[in-house]
Amino acid sequence: MANILITGAKGQLGSELKELFFGVEGDTLFFTDVAELDITNRESVYHFLNDKNIEVIINCAAYTAVDKAEEESEICDKVNRKAPGILADEANACGALLIHISTDYVFDGVGPTPYKESMSTNPVGVYGKTKVEGELEVMRSGANYIIIRTSWLYSVYGNNFAKTILRLSSERESLNVVFDQIGTPTYAKDLAKVILLFKQRYTPQMKGIYHFSNEGVCSWYDFALEIVKLSGRRCKVMPVTSDKFPTKAVRPPYSVLDKGKIKELLNIDIPHWRDSLADFYRKESIASRG
Repeated sequence: MANILITGAKGQLGSELKELFFGVEGDTLFFTDVAELDITNRESVYHFLNDKNIEVIINCAAYTAVDKAEEESEICDKVNRKAPGILADEANACGALLIHISTDYVFDGVGPTPYKESMSTNPVGVYGKTKVEGELEVMRSGANYIIIRTSWLYSVYGNNFAKTILRLSSERESLNVVFDQIGTPTYAKDLAKVILLFKQRYTPQMKGIYHFSNEGVCSWYDFALEIVKLSGRRCKVMPVTSDKFPTKAVRPPYSVLDKGKIKELLNIDIPHWRDSLADFYRKESIASRG
């Protein structure tokens, strides 16, 4: 039993955690977004943690608008670097565990083999740079922490690639999707389960960085093709190169994460991305029928 703070509660992962944790008896849960707690304000964080006797912080809050970050670097830095540093410092001061979510964008995407936690980071855009700096703030704090890097997150909650493809495939006869960006989708429901395991099993020896996504490797084109196939729609999915969709921020062309460390530590079998996508589609279909 613990008093748990979950930031970014209205996002994809925060929403999945809310659904998962409400099935776990004993914990006292505090779900916050910016209206309830400004995590970029040290005094606010200090008072919240101490007034509520918080023992575990799960930081799902992040600035994730990758292209917009190139123009809003100060806001991005505030949320992705400053806030994790404040949370970590205050967690250290009150003895709380911090579970912080990071990203595959900390790497440059040169590949060609899956990235291990020990490999050097080399972000290519503002978003990735601020996420690396946020990790460093957490590690420097002295707090008990778990950093989980993940990739291509999607859920029945919020806005994401999977839901966008479902919508567009119902509106159009064909879709162009890039095939030269390679990675692995992460079903937020599966990530939420792993976070719960860390919360339940944490010891100081576990402190460190971990990689988590679903199993398997695919392109955005492969992912979209499977989504449309599950839906049974006649929309044709066409593979195109990334230069057909110019963006302000560079995307890592290869961002597959090696999950050996987390699988060994937690002794878990991670679902293949196709299996988790099928579960997502079942839930999404039920929700859309209302």
